[in-house]
Amino acid sequence: MTDIKNVTVLGTGVLGSQIAYATAYAGFDVVAYDIDDAALATARERFDRLVTTYEAEVEGAGDGKAKAGLARISYSADVAEAVKDADLVIEAVPESLDVKRATWQQVGEAAPERTIFATNSSTLLPSDFMEATGRPDRFLALHFANRVWVQNTAEVMGTAKTDPAVYATVVAFARAIGMVPIEVKKEQPGYVLNSLLVPLLNAAAALWVNGVADVETIDKTWRIATGAPMGPFQIFDVIGMVTPYNISKGSDDPTQQKFAEILKRDFIDQGKLGVASGEGFYSYAG
Repeated sequence: MTDIKNVTVLGTGVLGSQIAYATAYAGFDVVAYDIDDAALATARERFDRLVTTYEAEVEGAGDGKAKAGLARISYSADVAEAVKDADLVIEAVPESLDVKRATWQQVGEAAPERTIFATNSSTLLPSDFMEATGRPDRFLALHFANRVWVQNTAEVMGTAKTDPAVYATVVAFARAIGMVPIEVKKEQPGYVLNSLLVPLLNAAAALWVNGVADVETIDKTWRIATGAPMGPFQIFDVIGMVTPYNISKGSDDPTQQKFAEILKRDFIDQGKLGVASGEGFYSYAG
């Protein structure tokens, strides 16, 4: 059981929309926030696609439950309005320290005293920006994997200042929305999942950028040799191009910076964002 009833999700990108919908599907009231009406219009399209996906892939969702979840989502382009009744705020804004600090400062000024704050940051430590909230004892990380209805892990990682009761409440919430809580015992860049995954993706990017092997060969090698269902570039397509671009752009490694340049020029600027847009390293037309 959890005391949380009203949840606000900040950011409705690929993973933010999944977090919001999974929470609403589990019976919680959700406010989906994004920066403007255009972003929220895109979010509505993502939620509609998630309804279709759940009906096709999630047992029991085809009897109207998936559409009922959609009805529990409301929309806002105003941070203060979005968080005014929140028991829990989950942040999934771009992977930029400045953006996250600015966002959490706004949230901290507007949210009720009871509100718990959680970041879905993939690579930044919660202690890097916990003070921006004004309430570091109520702040921690809650990190989801892409395709949350299948890869249903939720990594819970506090800081030295996180109230243990807040941590326990978020673990219970993760379980209540159908996730498997992964309790991370100390701050670790990348948590458990990305500590394992990011080195793989970086190695694949380097092999490609340096001309060692093409995308299809790298993916084929990984799938055949390990039995994995997807190769690293297929994983990039599922994640989408924006997060890998932001991470690679901020790297000190010249190869990763070159990878970021290619992602921006040949993919993001061309609208090739991965599975979500129908094309990335591979085509998903139809």
